[in-house]
Amino acid sequence: PPPDLPSLLLHNRIVYIGMPLVPAVTELIIAELLYLNYESTTDPITMYINSSGTTTAQGQQVGFETEAFAIADVMKYVRPPVHTVALGQAFGAAAMLLSQGKRGKRSALPNATIMLNQPRSQSQGQATDIAIKARETMHNRRTMCNLIATGAQKPLNVVEQDCSRTKYLQPHEAVEYGLIDRVLESESSLPVKPSFIQQLAN
Repeated sequence: PPPDLPSLLLHNRIVYIGMPLVPAVTELIIAELLYLNYESTTDPITMYINSSGTTTAQGQQVGFETEAFAIADVMKYVRPPVHTVALGQAFGAAAMLLSQGKRGKRSALPNATIMLNQPRSQSQGQATDIAIKARETMHNRRTMCNLIATGAQKPLNVVEQDCSRTKYLQPHEAVEYGLIDRVLESESSLPVKPSFIQQLAN
């Protein structure tokens, strides 16, 4: 039987994030990055991102920011450069991951939408538990803003201000902000052309 689509993508060093960052998605993405690092320490990895981050499209919390932090850490840990491409949406934690790609190799398709926001606490229970969770939420906010500030090369206080309210960016605005480096306008500008597509064209 022909290979399945995820195997074809992985064979061509493509990692696709197409869901919110729940634990099962994080586990798969990290496993793929580590595997591709083992396969080659020099050939680049292309990560396509179409994700609402740690929330659903309706804003319901479904994951933890630590899921995104884990992926960001592994992106920096592996030796191959990780090229990032936004398509559809890169919201919240997904926008942060977009900014963590190799500088000069972070891009978006023309109609992608990128959104900055901050982790929100939905703490319930006793007052002491709420206070503990609130402190953790504040720590996650600072970590998220630090990562974005580093990726965009912006002062931390500017990023914190921008993330304090929902901020939508179109691709060209994301380039100006420093989250990405370019907008991919045609197939020729894609970071990698999979070998199986070349074979189909022959």
